Amino acid sequence: MRVDVIIPALNEAGNIDRLIARIPRDAVERVRVIVVDNGSTDGTGVKAQNAGAIVVTEARRGYGYACAAGIAIADADVIVFLDGDGSFDPAQLPQLLAPIADDEADMVLGSRMKGGLEANAMPPHQLYGNRLVSRLMGTLYGIQLTDLGPYRAIRLDLLRRLNMREMTFGWPTEMIVKAAKKKVRIVEIGVTYGRRWSGQSKVSGTLRGTVLATWYILGVTIRYAVRR
Repeated sequence: MRVDVIIPALNEAGNIDRLIARIPRDAVERVRVIVVDNGSTDGTGVKAQNAGAIVVTEARRGYGYACAAGIAIADADVIVFLDGDGSFDPAQLPQLLAPIADDEADMVLGSRMKGGLEANAMPPHQLYGNRLVSRLMGTLYGIQLTDLGPYRAIRLDLLRRLNMREMTFGWPTEMIVKAAKKKVRIVEIGVTYGRRWSGQSKVSGTLRGTVLATWYILGVTIRYAVRR
């Protein structure tokens, strides 16, 4: 199994090289790291390249734009999405890939609720919103999830069939709901979640980021439920 790990990154120079170094390259047949520099001004791309990653530049700001830019150059069987702030443990990559390698899943979601949260790693409002939308997905799509975490693995052929459209905060949610509508095999595994190594979160770290993320996530969850 060939795997491309896509890391969308905006001003993560304090984290990116250390994160890349911790990604296990012997987890499967081949692991490549693709860092998408989403308009950084702190040299994130240079640090990522020096650490051995393939670096793609995407000037349009937005998580979805960054992910799509990484997918555009992907050449793998499975794509893994990993945040660039150090909050997720790259050493858990083999556990994330195992259900796909064993042909038990087409998408694997890393659940922070099952794996454990470091104290103060997730603000209360983010924790509440995450639980709310997870339960809403159970009602609307019939899938029982505990988390909507971004640390996940998915077969590349499936991802391309999903025809992703949400180019900002709604991208991770769109992926889940479209996969659920296609009745593909979605599995959760526990992953640990800690505080970012350095810098400020672009979502939970600001009121604007939190409000926008909540708006997009709820909107995508409800909107795709009523689409044929």
